[in-house]
Amino acid sequence: MRLQQLVYFEKIIEKGSINEAAKALFLTQPSLSNALKELEEEMNVQLLVRNKQGIIPTSEGREFLIYCRQILDQVNLLEEKFKNEPLRKQNFSVSAQHYAFVVHAFVELLRTVHADEYNFTLRETETENIFDDLASFKSELGILYLNSFNRQVMTKLFKEKGLVFTPLFDAKPHVFVSRSNPLVAKKSLKLTDLEDYPYLSYEQGETNSFYFSEEILSTWDRKKNIKVSDRATIFNLMVGLNGYTISSGIISSELNDDKIVAIPLEYDDVITLGWIKQQQLELSPLAQTYLELLKEHIRGYGFEIIE
Repeated sequence: MRLQQLVYFEKIIEKGSINEAAKALFLTQPSLSNALKELEEEMNVQLLVRNKQGIIPTSEGREFLIYCRQILDQVNLLEEKFKNEPLRKQNFSVSAQHYAFVVHAFVELLRTVHADEYNFTLRETETENIFDDLASFKSELGILYLNSFNRQVMTKLFKEKGLVFTPLFDAKPHVFVSRSNPLVAKKSLKLTDLEDYPYLSYEQGETNSFYFSEEILSTWDRKKNIKVSDRATIFNLMVGLNGYTISSGIISSELNDDKIVAIPLEYDDVITLGWIKQQQLELSPLAQTYLELLKEHIRGYGFEIIE
């Protein structure tokens, strides 16, 4: 296997077409096709398949791409240091449940990237999609929570899908409401205090399993239920309808304009926020930097990182 073959493979994935990749690399299409064929034969794996939309990687091809990029990133760091070569286009993606600290750390990560070109993706998505994104190597990291209700089921899924969960911090349940909600007069809330208010939660797609819920007490019977798909909507409904949701207690004034407050919930449970990755993969330098930034933001909110 030659380094140039890895460059070719990455460019084919980027362009989604052998013909377009060949143009970008100033090669003929047959030359590039032969180089790809040699790489697949040498590695004894099919990396790509052709369909009407163009070229797409196989599951092995997605995994190979992650290792490929790690190698090319390391080579580029050497060239930048000793040959003053410009940084190559960097790639990183993370899939997460809906948390402000995930967004903040992502923004800070982008500020550390000194490159003219990069491909970064942040997916705030349904819990099942986090598993799918990691299994298909669309994302390198996933961010989600465990508690007493979902821990056993989620741990079983981690094992089945070859994922490793690493805890970041523990939090007590809090109720998120708008500053205009009458509940803000209370220092803490009981479940009975919430009975007459609309309950807001994130939809979880076709599966919609209680174990995949982003909120604890997902099986608790409520009179008024509203499901949403994004953070902006859930906060707008807190303000517009005096709705509420239950989460970790981390509120971002930067993202929510100081309109939302977190009130402790009198309920005996612990929410453990953490990250997951493919068991067999080593984290890329970008992923490691992102996790450090994530920890910094979490500490900034007064939580202790689990080491």
